[in-house]
Amino acid sequence: MATRPLRAVGDDDPSSSPNQLTIEQLASESGMSVRNIRAHQARGLLQPPEVRHRVGYYGADHVARLRLITEMQADGFNLKGIERLLAGATGEASQAMLTFRRVLTKPFESEQPEMLSAAELAERFADHTNPDVLKRAVELGLLVPVGEATYEVPSPGLLRIAEEVVDRGVPMAAALDVVEVMQRSSRYVAEAFAQLFMESIWKPFKEEGQPQERWPEVLESIERLRPIASEALVAVFQMTMSREVEQEFGKELKRMSGEKRPK
Repeated sequence: MATRPLRAVGDDDPSSSPNQLTIEQLASESGMSVRNIRAHQARGLLQPPEVRHRVGYYGADHVARLRLITEMQADGFNLKGIERLLAGATGEASQAMLTFRRVLTKPFESEQPEMLSAAELAERFADHTNPDVLKRAVELGLLVPVGEATYEVPSPGLLRIAEEVVDRGVPMAAALDVVEVMQRSSRYVAEAFAQLFMESIWKPFKEEGQPQERWPEVLESIERLRPIASEALVAVFQMTMSREVEQEFGKELKRMSGEKRPK
């Protein structure tokens, strides 16, 4: 990406410009060193500042671009890859992409994790929390070890469901088998919805050149994708569950009716 020249502006009314930050102030605002800011500017990753009296001034668009670069680097992108992704993007597009990235990566779940000790788990699940069960729960991501004999529970709601299932006589190992099946099936559903979004919304938007005026529409679509996917999954599951329960108990009733009654 070629570096554009510094953009000089008239000095008649500098207060009307959106760019009011010196490079030192930009560094403080963005959390990036002056040296790295200059390096990104030299690579063409950062749009040039406005120049007034030979001093470069930066604004909110520059801050958004630097934060986007920082977050993408944290995600494992190298500078060359970031350069390709941001090629031709304006300051406004950088802000939109930053918002887009945060929408994509914000946690889907609204639950707050809980911390439980091994003793508390044992109290809630009686004798079902043997080492093998705990290890399996960790492998499935239901428990996350934190320190010695302490666990984070990412989904307390799911743990409460497991507690009720066990209380009703279902072995914990069998319940964890079902959780594993649910995770695998949910992954397929999530992939299908993600591909649906990419094919139907993102690709046409990208082929149009990612017009600035359509960013809000795309952001709204992906924000709605999450609840829509959840509602659809629940609706389909309820229909499927009704059929399966009916079939399984129907088979059992037939077996019971076919059994010979004692004389």
